[in-house]
Amino acid sequence: MTDILFNALIAGLLVATLCGPLGALVTWQRMAYYGDTLAHSALLGLALGLALQVNLQVSVLITCLLIGAALFALQWWRNIALDSLLGILSHSSLALGLVCLSFLDNQQLDLNAFLFGDLLAIAKEDLISLGVICGLVAVLLLRYWPALVAMTAHAELAEIEGLPVKRLRLLLMLMVAATVAVAMKIVGVLLITAMLIIPASAAGRFARSPEQAAILAMICGAIAVISGLTGAWYWDTPAGPSIVLGAGCLFVLGQLAPSFRRS
Repeated sequence: MTDILFNALIAGLLVATLCGPLGALVTWQRMAYYGDTLAHSALLGLALGLALQVNLQVSVLITCLLIGAALFALQWWRNIALDSLLGILSHSSLALGLVCLSFLDNQQLDLNAFLFGDLLAIAKEDLISLGVICGLVAVLLLRYWPALVAMTAHAELAEIEGLPVKRLRLLLMLMVAATVAVAMKIVGVLLITAMLIIPASAAGRFARSPEQAAILAMICGAIAVISGLTGAWYWDTPAGPSIVLGAGCLFVLGQLAPSFRRS
């Protein structure tokens, strides 16, 4: 196994590990469009990073975190419907990012790599930064998982029981934002939402508990990464779309298979 393939495999598995539990939380709250909004804002972060000549990954991460915080603030302080906010910020950030990129035509930029991912171009330096952010998000998930599940299951009841629902929702939004930012180079801006939603949806059919759903989603994501990388390596297909296609096949197989839930 070459270093290129090894780095790509480790990076893909790290992202799959995070997308599993986060995707489960997002799908339970019917927030699939939230990932799209953050993914579109990643393109704005890319444009700002090029304009300011700073590290692109840092720029994308900060932009995604700011958009996530803005979504939370507008939803709670202005009482605007979440779906309306997601639509407004998603298309506005995407449009602003494309306009900003149009003024940077002197920059040498492979836009397709950011739109669809460039997993086989992952370097050791990328692995280090990816590992740090993934480790931080994983620690937060382990620490607050019971509270996040309680908030997701019934926010009003969780608030009555004394849980800080607003802070937990903000934490979830920021963790998803960080995951979207670091996964942009893996599967791309246009496909990161698929890695959040598809493995979690495939696993949800067979899970009997939130913990099982998270673990099965991670396993589905890992299988998608391995199968997608195999296709990219042997048949020269694009790695990001191949991974998403692998996840989609798992979802279809899951729907065709009998459910093992207890009645």
